[in-house]
Amino acid sequence: MCETEEFGAAHAGRSGVLLADGSEPGPVFFDAGSSASFHQSSDWWIYTGELGAPVAAELRGACSCGWRGDARYPLDWAAVDRQAPYLYDTSGPEDDWARHITEVGAHAVPVPEELAVLLDQVERQLDKLSDDAPLAALRAVGRLERIVTEAGRTAAYGAEADAESGSPIGPGLGLSEGEARRRLLRYTLPR
Repeated sequence: MCETEEFGAAHAGRSGVLLADGSEPGPVFFDAGSSASFHQSSDWWIYTGELGAPVAAELRGACSCGWRGDARYPLDWAAVDRQAPYLYDTSGPEDDWARHITEVGAHAVPVPEELAVLLDQVERQLDKLSDDAPLAALRAVGRLERIVTEAGRTAAYGAEADAESGSPIGPGLGLSEGEARRRLLRYTLPR
């Protein structure tokens, strides 16, 4: 699984699988015994044809948002080390997902350059301060939390007002509409 700091699980990437007929299989379920719950996985190396799983023929980039890459990469099971499948080269699908994330970011509302530079400086200063003077760093973090809480609340209410006049929130944040709504709730719900 690949994730970015900005988009997290909303755009989690992976090497998706395709069967020989070009279809994408669902997750594989594993019965752990007498429990009512089942473990499930969509990891590419599970699709070996064993334990009831279908056999994957190709890999492609996949994202939790529903995006699927166009490029297909033949899967050579003879080259997969069953004890260490992570050693198999999945760079093609991963690179395709990275391009998808670049496109998502490009379509999101940009953070003004001046603010991005300041945020980078704050991050570097806090990292240094955490090593040199941890209590001072904690005081600074507390102040940032207060700033984020107030600014987040104001921005969330402003985004809600924009949404009521027809402007979707999700695309501007690079998220699905549901994920964007959850982010707004994080700032508007009382703590």
